[in-house]
Amino acid sequence: MAESRAATSLPQPAPRPGRHTSITRLMTPVLMLIGLLAAFVLTMPVSLRAETAPNRPSIVDDAGRTITLNAPARRIIALYGGFNEILAAMGLEDRIIARTKADTQPASIAALPSIGTHMRPNTEIITALGPDCILQLGGRKQASETQQILESLGFPVVFFQPSSFAELFDVIRRIGVLTDSPQAAQALVAGMEKRLDAVARAVAHEPARPTVFFEVRYPNLLGAGARSIVSDIVTHAGGTNVLANDMKLVRLSEEELIRLDPQVYVMQTGPMNPTPVPMHERVHFATLRAVKDGRLLTVDEHAFSRPGPRAVDAVEELAKFLHPQAFAGTASDINQGARP
Repeated sequence: MAESRAATSLPQPAPRPGRHTSITRLMTPVLMLIGLLAAFVLTMPVSLRAETAPNRPSIVDDAGRTITLNAPARRIIALYGGFNEILAAMGLEDRIIARTKADTQPASIAALPSIGTHMRPNTEIITALGPDCILQLGGRKQASETQQILESLGFPVVFFQPSSFAELFDVIRRIGVLTDSPQAAQALVAGMEKRLDAVARAVAHEPARPTVFFEVRYPNLLGAGARSIVSDIVTHAGGTNVLANDMKLVRLSEEELIRLDPQVYVMQTGPMNPTPVPMHERVHFATLRAVKDGRLLTVDEHAFSRPGPRAVDAVEELAKFLHPQAFAGTASDINQGARP
């Protein structure tokens, strides 16, 4: 043991210069340089660092999920027609590669392949088309189920659920990120905001905000609740939604509608209300103030109930009906505003 300790205390010969020592001396400044570069990158502004990274757009959708694409979306399938209208208004109509059975806007997409309904799309057709991004509208359980099926096939599905203009504008901006078209998205939003501001100025001094009932479907009466794009349209048009329920759609009886007694009755026509019974045939509705005063308006479902660029058209139409005196005989900004 003593010999062992003594042996370890003997001075060791200096290492002989060789290949290993030369490599070590060479690597030291290289490692220092790498360290300096890393420190520089970490201290760079995020915006500058993004420019040096591959263009992989990333957003958080309305389901709270981070969606990152391998490249800006160029082959898009929208499972809800409003998204096609947004893309067209942004000048990206050529990126739409298919449509659902019910979609007819913009008119040019009529010639595109149909992939079925937005709740039950044909996955074989979608797979054959090979989209790099699919847009889905939330709100019903079937929408989530469709999303999960398509994601299991490897397709990125972005889930949006706008129920107000603020949320719609946020959706448009995120579509701008996904398509690497942020300027087009902002231009669309700015144009829509300009027109809404024009309506707001026109009705600002109106003394009353008429109560409005919006019929989504009849019979089996269904109205638009406070958590719907329709309700925000009514508000921007200078009215008050008579249904304060924090729901998108509200089922109610005729007795409840009579109790609410709205001043204005708006009836939509479209897929959800294809053949509404004429008001004069609804005997129980005769006592409504809206009916007695003749304040009845029939509108296009696609403009009023579909979150998209035409929602501003809906605001303008309803505002002129609710407050005709605010627009009579004037060259209102509403008629001059830039349309997307």
